[in-house]
Amino acid sequence: MSHPLCKPWEHRLSRRDWLGGVGGALALGGLISPAVAKELEQQDKQVLFVWIDGGMSQYESWDPKPNTQFGGPFRAIPTSLPGVHFSELLPQSAKIAQHLAVVRNMSTQDNSHSAGVPRIQRGDPKNRGVTYPFFGSAVAKLLGPGKSGLPPYVSIKPGNGGFHYQDAGFLGPQFGALAFGDGKPPENIVRPDSITEDQDAARNRLRSFAQKQYTQRHRKENSEAQEFVYVMAQSLIRRQDLFDTTKLDPKDIERYGTHEFGRHMLQARKMLEAGVRFVKVTSYGWDTHGDNFHGHRSLMPRFDQAFAAMIIDLHERGMLDRVLVIAMSEFGRTPRINGHIGRDHFPEAWSLALAGCGLKRGAIIGKTNDLGTFVDGESFDIGHMFHTWFACLGIDTSKTEYDNHGQPLPLAHDGCHVVRELLA
Repeated sequence: MSHPLCKPWEHRLSRRDWLGGVGGALALGGLISPAVAKELEQQDKQVLFVWIDGGMSQYESWDPKPNTQFGGPFRAIPTSLPGVHFSELLPQSAKIAQHLAVVRNMSTQDNSHSAGVPRIQRGDPKNRGVTYPFFGSAVAKLLGPGKSGLPPYVSIKPGNGGFHYQDAGFLGPQFGALAFGDGKPPENIVRPDSITEDQDAARNRLRSFAQKQYTQRHRKENSEAQEFVYVMAQSLIRRQDLFDTTKLDPKDIERYGTHEFGRHMLQARKMLEAGVRFVKVTSYGWDTHGDNFHGHRSLMPRFDQAFAAMIIDLHERGMLDRVLVIAMSEFGRTPRINGHIGRDHFPEAWSLALAGCGLKRGAIIGKTNDLGTFVDGESFDIGHMFHTWFACLGIDTSKTEYDNHGQPLPLAHDGCHVVRELLA
């Protein structure tokens, strides 16, 4: 008989509990042992996710079509890979193309921001009645915070910061993104001078005691998330140097660029060096329905400068073998140039760029036809990329699954597969 003060969920035994996987920080489901889960958690693999919000044009970046009906005014320039050309707006990236992997045959479905943004970042799983996590939340859950103790999923973005719990979907709020608005730390993170270190420690002991009492009468997911916030706050208090721009090397600032995106990418490098598991950097302003060519002439050099500087630094620091770099939008832009000299939304045939952990360097995957209007040959949806990214991080999507309170769920769309030609 249940105790009258017990809650219904306290008597529910998930398959994960049955197989003994609760001891790890992962919860990878019934097909992975606690020992393997612990090994995954301790891996030092990381992700840099560069989100180009609004839709970068494939014509003005990774898949130029010069001197064609839809190609636009910009030339194609040779890269460090024989026979491979990028847009002339990417001169720095062209020089380090040997470190990149470019996918030119992406073909997705949603041509609106409201549908495309979450679909792309969640991997478009089949509709199973639950909200899937963004890739950053999935990595935070599956690989954990690592040895750094820092928040496992952080976001550096223009504008306001805050905690984006919605990213976590059914994984629960603990695995949301901690966003640093304009790269600044959360408010009130500095301990007041009026409180000594000993007093602060005493307050935290009292809070921990109260937390244990709270946990006994509330949902485990909510109480764990609440405790997690305090633990992560303490870790950031100890690492306030991550936000100190006065100690940045002036040469680094010059290489990455004094513009907003350059500053954010340089801070992302610091976060990766400190051991943050997943760092997302967002660049806004790419929805070029009007004056696409002047828009990209302004935006692309900033992206190119900071992106190439990051790849070079990760390579020279020996980090590129363990950091997976993803640079992408929610879709590409139309071949047709509209009446406002702009390009509209185009999910049918577009490109993304990758580098680093687990990838074959210098790989150019897929192609579009001569005009760039359709994929020529096999195309890939975002589910294929999720399977591939997980494989790069050492996670076998054919053997590992989520456990949503006893409901087994695949990590990625089970109608898609790993793109083997991308893997090293």
